[in-house]
Amino acid sequence: MENEAQLKLLRNQLDSIDDEVLHLLNKRMDIVKLVGELKHQSGGAIYRPEREREIINRLTANSKGLLNEAAIEAIYLEIFAVSRNLELPEKVAFLGPVGTFTHQASEMRFGAMSEYLSVGSISGVFEAVKTGRAKYGVIPIENSTSGMVYDTLRSFNEYNLKIIAHFNIPIHHSFATNCDSISQVKKLYSKDVAFGQCYKFLKEYALEHIEQIPVESTAKAAKLALNEPNSAAICPKIAAKLNNLPILFENIEDNSSNHTSFVIISNFDNGQSGNDNTAILAKIPQRSGSLVEFLQDFKAENINLEKIESHIISSELVFYIEFNGHFKDANIQSILSKHKNQIKVLGSYVRE
Repeated sequence: MENEAQLKLLRNQLDSIDDEVLHLLNKRMDIVKLVGELKHQSGGAIYRPEREREIINRLTANSKGLLNEAAIEAIYLEIFAVSRNLELPEKVAFLGPVGTFTHQASEMRFGAMSEYLSVGSISGVFEAVKTGRAKYGVIPIENSTSGMVYDTLRSFNEYNLKIIAHFNIPIHHSFATNCDSISQVKKLYSKDVAFGQCYKFLKEYALEHIEQIPVESTAKAAKLALNEPNSAAICPKIAAKLNNLPILFENIEDNSSNHTSFVIISNFDNGQSGNDNTAILAKIPQRSGSLVEFLQDFKAENINLEKIESHIISSELVFYIEFNGHFKDANIQSILSKHKNQIKVLGSYVRE
C-alpha cells in the first residue's frame, strides 16, 4: 500500500508539471505568433536554422539534469516545427515517395505537423521551390558509401536556390515481411544499392541467392512485399511502419556508420551565426597550376576547406567545395570578389 501511495504522489507531481509545461508552451506560442506577424510584415524568413541551433546550444549548456544535447534537440525540433506552422504554414517538398529516407529526414527537421509535397525527382524539388509550390525542399547531397549525388549537383548548377541547412542521418535498413519465418521468403524487393549494403546479412541467412528484384525506391519495396506472398523488403523502418509491414530484423546494413547528408533548400540566405559553413561551385580555367592558384587564395585568407571534389556537369569540369565561414564574412567576400565569374555560392548554413 505504501508503494501505491508513493506512486500516486509521483504521478500527481508529473500531472502538475505537465500542466505547467503546457501553460508555458502556450505562452511561448503566443509570442511566436507575434514574432511571425512582425516577420511577415518585414518579409523575413520563418525558418532560421542558425537561430534554432543557437537555442539548442544555449539550452544544452544550461541543462543541469538528465537531458543531454540529443534529447534537447529531439524535443525542441518538434517545438520549432509547431511554432513555424503557427507563424505561417509553409509546404515542404522532398524527394519521394513517402516512406523513404528523405521523407524521414524531412520529418526530423520540419516535424509531423508540416504539410509535405512528395516529388519524384531532385530537379522536381528544385522546381517546386522555385515556382513557390513549396517554400522548402529536402534532398540528399551525399552518401558516405556511394558519394555525391550527381542530380543534386546538376540542379544546383541550373537553379538559383540556396542551401539553408545541411545535416546527416544514419542509414539503417530493416528486413520486413508478412512471412512468419525467413525461410518462407522467396522474393526480395529493394533499391538496387540496398542489396549491396546488406550483403553480409543476406549471406548469413542464406538469402543471397533468392530472387532479388530492384525497384525505384525502398518505400515501393515495402508496398510490394505487403501484397505479394512469400516476399520481403529491405527498407527503412518508416516505410515498413507506414505500410503496416512487420519487421523481422532491424539494422541489417553491413556498415553501421553508413549515413546520408541532406540539404534543405529555399529562396533566401541565412544570416551569420558565427559557426557557419559555405558551399560553392567553382569553374576553374583548365590550365596548369590554376587549381593551386585558386586554393592558395583560401590559404591566404586563413579559410579551412572541408571538402573539394571535381565533377563533370553539363560537359564542364566543376569543383564542389565546402569551407568554414559565411559568405558575408570579410575574408570570404575577398575571394568571392576576386573570382566572381568563376564561383556560384550555393549557400551558407550552420555547421553541425
